[in-house]
Amino acid sequence: MSYGNKLRARIAEPGTTPLIGVYDMYSASVAAGHYDGMFVSGFGFAASHYGLPDIGFIAWPDMLAFVQRLRGAFPHHHLLVDIDDGYIDVEVACHVVEGLERIGASGVILEDQKRPRRCGHADGKQILPLAEYLEKLQAVLETRRDMLVVARTDATEEADILHRAEALAATDADVVLVDGVRSVEWIRRIREVVGSKPLLFNQIAGGKSPRLSLSELADLGVDVAIYSTPCLFAAHQAMDTALTELRLADGRLPATEGSTVIGVGESTRLLTKNISRHQPVPAARESAHA
Repeated sequence: MSYGNKLRARIAEPGTTPLIGVYDMYSASVAAGHYDGMFVSGFGFAASHYGLPDIGFIAWPDMLAFVQRLRGAFPHHHLLVDIDDGYIDVEVACHVVEGLERIGASGVILEDQKRPRRCGHADGKQILPLAEYLEKLQAVLETRRDMLVVARTDATEEADILHRAEALAATDADVVLVDGVRSVEWIRRIREVVGSKPLLFNQIAGGKSPRLSLSELADLGVDVAIYSTPCLFAAHQAMDTALTELRLADGRLPATEGSTVIGVGESTRLLTKNISRHQPVPAARESAHA
């Protein structure tokens, strides 16, 4: 079974499928031990690879190289990849999709923003005319073989949100995402207009959308949940705390013996799993609703 079809089958299972945002190989190594699916977040990649905000700086060859490393280390995990607006051009979007499918990505998310683009939970987003986005989306759909495609709208006007969600659901895209949904009521309204098409919900700490559990999302009819930044933000906080404590300790490292502090042994054992031919994959975890 292809990577795309494996992800489709996973999404079709009861409950809401979680995909965890990873931003580099180390975060992916940690996430791989907890969940069977990863999301290559544009926010996290821009932050980790360039040290820049998620406003359109990503170069597609860098993204392909990262996904290739991920697939090499994690041959059995689902990998959903954020390709933003397809890197502006329709031909480039199709070229990237072909490359990602050859590498072994499970799926991609294509948004309807125009440049300058923004994180889906930021203010100031601008979107393409619907017909122009649908043309790009159709080209991507005709290019992919088995890869799963998520059609995403960043519309913010209420009537336009529902109109676009309905239009995206009518395409051959596998899943629909309305980013920056502000309330549970709006999730219900979007669920209604997309009909039987699988629905994806994006949660990001400090973002515009409500914080909901997988069981709550399942009750709302959400099929997939991406968690874009928990690894990135946790690392930010942990690094800041560790370096503050190092300064206070006059540069003395904390003891690792008999503590929960990660040392060279724990880190090496984690990374050694990435060259194992029999790397364990967590069993799919259904939500409490399932």
